[in-house]
Amino acid sequence: MATNEDQLKKVIAHAKEYGFVFQSSEIYDGLSAIYDYAQNGSELKNNIKEYWWTAMVRMNENIVGIDSAIFMHPTTWKASGHVDAFNDPLIDNKDSKKRYRADVLIEEFIGKIEAKIDKEVKKGIKRFGDDFDVKQFKATNPNVLRNQEKIKAISDPFKEAMSLEDLEGVRQLIIDLEIACPVSGSKNWTDVRQFNLMFGTELGSVAGDAAKIYLRPETAQGIFVNYLNVQKTGRMKIPFGIAQIGKAFRNEIVARQFIFRMREFEQMEMQFFVKPGTEMEWYNHWKDARIKWHKSLGLGEDAYRFHDHIKMAHYANAATDIEFKFPMGFKELEGIHSRTDFDLKAHEEHSGKKLKYFDNEENKSYVPYVVETSIGLDRMFLAILSNALHEEKLEDGSERLVLKIPAPLAPVKVAVFPLTKKDGLPDKARDIIDELKIDYNCQYEEKDNIGKRYRRQDAIGTPYCLTVDHQSIENNTVTIRDRDTMKQDRVAIADLSKIIGEKVNLRNLLR
Repeated sequence: MATNEDQLKKVIAHAKEYGFVFQSSEIYDGLSAIYDYAQNGSELKNNIKEYWWTAMVRMNENIVGIDSAIFMHPTTWKASGHVDAFNDPLIDNKDSKKRYRADVLIEEFIGKIEAKIDKEVKKGIKRFGDDFDVKQFKATNPNVLRNQEKIKAISDPFKEAMSLEDLEGVRQLIIDLEIACPVSGSKNWTDVRQFNLMFGTELGSVAGDAAKIYLRPETAQGIFVNYLNVQKTGRMKIPFGIAQIGKAFRNEIVARQFIFRMREFEQMEMQFFVKPGTEMEWYNHWKDARIKWHKSLGLGEDAYRFHDHIKMAHYANAATDIEFKFPMGFKELEGIHSRTDFDLKAHEEHSGKKLKYFDNEENKSYVPYVVETSIGLDRMFLAILSNALHEEKLEDGSERLVLKIPAPLAPVKVAVFPLTKKDGLPDKARDIIDELKIDYNCQYEEKDNIGKRYRRQDAIGTPYCLTVDHQSIENNTVTIRDRDTMKQDRVAIADLSKIIGEKVNLRNLLR
């Protein structure tokens, strides 16, 4: 049985071999935790963006999109708290020389106890089926109660130490819990130190005269400083949202697990501006809406879970993560935060500009509260890719490697094969592609036998393959082959667009 590490290695190898992700600057031995998206990867990435943008912006009349600059006035980051508070608590193991985030070591320890509770619940479901009451079971089962007490005994001091920035307290918790280094197995830890994650640079032609600025560590602030401009020019009424997809940069010391944690990454964020006092109602609304969006992809009900934050960010009064079951276990995929009015009030104070909203119905002005949904595009990419990769044993004893990417997100939607390179079959295949390529990303292949061509397309996740043969010349039909079932049907060329559209249209996910 493959280990989690083996599974991740397979995903990484597949991503390179089939043109999804390359190590950046690989000919110069690359840069750590920096990656390039290759020909199939960029298509998949763009399709994920379109799925998110359509669901978030086009399908919500009160949400609009912007594209703000990466460089912002340096005071922006003072106001947001990033200059003073955007730090990770880091700890080194003296034997392995490996560096870890101290808070993540403790959270992963708690996660192992939570997994024991989940295991008990699954046993109960298996035993009692539909009659099983999960809530009552968790409130009465001795094993569950014992593990819940263990979690509380860790969470309470952890939360207190993090909120007080008591780094020695965090280290002591790691010592008390006897947390070992995953690499060396030793418990020989250094002190915990804070490290600011922002990349700094200079704006100006002469170094001495230049202003110190930062590469943005998040896209949210670009929305906050534009909120009043958007509200006035768009005549938006509260509640309303502003969405954005863009690059962000963090000088991660502990950057690992392929594209899960990178120094240059992309976010898909929406900030939803609401009347103070209604933020929890909208927080719960967006929790529900976002988990539905994820589950529409069909990656599995058990692949997701909510994880409420033990330590709140300095701006939040409620926060949860949607975690996904990656090859390396459950990890954060999307964050939903009730950010209060922290950001807008901070920008008011530092800029000297009023950022209040005038509510005609209430006949008064106020600074709105904000509910944020923030998803890592690269993590979404990894979630889809790692879930989609399957090694299948076929009836004839052979094997195939197939990427079962949700069809609307597949990089190539249809591949067209002439059976041979003669008798006008290539021309007929090209004519079919010319008809389809405006609506669907198509690929033409004539090298090798049909079986090998099928395998190559399976490996990049192409939902449909069309074979053009001599009968196609005679009666305008082709053989269409489905990626998932491998079933082949003879269909009219005139019906192709409709047949393909029924499977690959984004509507199938957005309904």
